[in-house]
Amino acid sequence: MIELEFETKNCWDVYTDKKSKTAMEKLAVGYMDFLSRCKTERETVEFVRGALRMAGFMESAAGDFKGDAVFRVAKGKTLFAARKGKRPLSAGFRLVGAHADTPRLDLKQRPLYQECAVAQAKTHYYGGIRKHQWLARPLALHGVVVKKDGTVVPVCIGEEASDPVFAISDLLPHLAYKQADKKLSDAFEAEKLNIILGHSPAEEGKKPAKDKGDGKSPIKHKVLTLLNARYGITEEDLYSAELQAVPAGAARRVGLDGGIIGGFGQDDRICVYAGLMALLAAPRPEHTQVVLFWDKEEIGSEGSTGAKSHFFEYCLEDLVAGWEPRAKPRRIYEKSKALSADVHAAMDPDYQDLHEKLNAALLGYGPCFCKFTGHRGKVGANDAHPEYVAWLRGVLAKAGVPWQMAELGKVDHGGGGTVAKFLAVYGMDVIDFGPPVLSMHSPFELSSVADLYATMLAYKAFLQS
Repeated sequence: MIELEFETKNCWDVYTDKKSKTAMEKLAVGYMDFLSRCKTERETVEFVRGALRMAGFMESAAGDFKGDAVFRVAKGKTLFAARKGKRPLSAGFRLVGAHADTPRLDLKQRPLYQECAVAQAKTHYYGGIRKHQWLARPLALHGVVVKKDGTVVPVCIGEEASDPVFAISDLLPHLAYKQADKKLSDAFEAEKLNIILGHSPAEEGKKPAKDKGDGKSPIKHKVLTLLNARYGITEEDLYSAELQAVPAGAARRVGLDGGIIGGFGQDDRICVYAGLMALLAAPRPEHTQVVLFWDKEEIGSEGSTGAKSHFFEYCLEDLVAGWEPRAKPRRIYEKSKALSADVHAAMDPDYQDLHEKLNAALLGYGPCFCKFTGHRGKVGANDAHPEYVAWLRGVLAKAGVPWQMAELGKVDHGGGGTVAKFLAVYGMDVIDFGPPVLSMHSPFELSSVADLYATMLAYKAFLQS
């Protein structure tokens, strides 16, 4: 008998056998380790690079894609990987594209100063954050400092048990009466997101002479002394640095049952990890497989490492030259299919009124199709074609993977964008597809162990289709 009505399935009810439970737990453990170690796009790309090398992928320079499994990295922040399928490249490819960057606090170009007996660092927030969530919590510093001779010095302070952490102070409630009366957008000023780096002054005899405009700053000098001892850097080197303040500490299980993973940067590193694991678990596909991990999605995909750049296009041109020189790239694009692997907002039990429940995502019900993003009348959206949605439904049905479909909140209640529209310009079919997440863009995002597993299986089925 034909089922006339459709109900989404809870992944916990689908994956009940011992083999699935074991695989689900193994994936979750690996993901939590990845999430704890990779808190910047550079660290994420380096992790992926190592995993691909272990799997036999060859790293290739520009103009040299000759192996059957290859990859290329751009400026340490963006990665393209491809594996040859049974069918020729001219038959099209299957692409999973995610972004490796995440909202955070970047240190300014000239960050260090001293006020009120503490040394601080000025920041500029990156991406869509809620400023108050970053106050009065342990922070770590990750990134790189590049010296004048080109030496790149990796920096990571605040993750080891022996490391200090950093923090942004918050106003005590006794003095916050006026602040409490302000709008949230006005109450927390971006220029006051300054990180405390130190408090004790330099030792007697090592204090600096009067700095121009700053007065004596022995505490700032002590911070610079410690940085120099640990990394061999000076204050001038910070002008060519890329340092990010991120939440300190490892990803954790949330809830007595451990069914939820909590951690920083799950938008969109959960899709990076699921896409990578899917690629490694899907050898010898029908079509060429392509996995792309971009930078800069959270600020509009700008720059030479974002999805608006021509990096993907150049890589495909080189792939054609190495694998099938007579093929025409534009014809390959038209025959290809893509997933914009990005997370979706799960319906928050305390804020259900912001969602239209018939078209809202639930934690634990599998990866979520988002046919369109944008805002106020779908402006700025890639609106996926129904033929493609139907084809994807068939792929997932064959693989037995539960899924759901949702939009980003009620109409006119907000909106957002992804990399989907930058892939659509090539003429390929593309749709946003990824797991739902609670507390998105916060320093501690929440995802379901079951959704992670279902998403990996969905990406695997797509790459093998």
